[in-house]
Amino acid sequence: MIYPIVAYGDPVLRKVAVDIDKSFDVKKLVEDMFETMYNAKGVGLAAPQIGLNIRMFVVDGRPFNEGEDLEERDKDPSLVDFKKVFINAEILEEDGDDWGFEEGCLSIPDIREDVYRPEFVTIRYFDEDWVEHTEEYEGLAARIIQHEYDHIDGILFTDHLNPIKKRMLKNKLAKITKGRVDVDYKMKFPK
Repeated sequence: MIYPIVAYGDPVLRKVAVDIDKSFDVKKLVEDMFETMYNAKGVGLAAPQIGLNIRMFVVDGRPFNEGEDLEERDKDPSLVDFKKVFINAEILEEDGDDWGFEEGCLSIPDIREDVYRPEFVTIRYFDEDWVEHTEEYEGLAARIIQHEYDHIDGILFTDHLNPIKKRMLKNKLAKITKGRVDVDYKMKFPK
């Protein structure tokens, strides 16, 4: 099932999400979240983006390494087989130099800005089989995790921008909130 993506301005995007109880069968939701993410051509999707205030996100960074004109040497090794489910995740450490990369968000369409994040992240989480993992990621994989993790903490990538950039985006963000945006996936706008 493909869910509509919750648009900027919806209060669920600003809430700190709650842990999922281990008795909850997440398999169907995982499947639906991947289907929703692929339909919108995203590389990550957090549960709040489909209106669910739970600590879960899915990622698949492999599309960043695909494309006819992408040379083998330009591929990010952190994204090889990088398709994962993160449940009740907790970032244990962020380390390394902050580096900039142009980020976007399915909940904030048509806006892309450079965001600076640490190059390494160590995260503890459960997968869809409730197996616990503690892993370190780097490069684009770390960035995707940090972006989606922000969502379950009620933080958006625009929160990382300087005040001047935020002010410059104010009108575009207001249009998104009002549903005045052209996307090729279903969205749910604030009432």
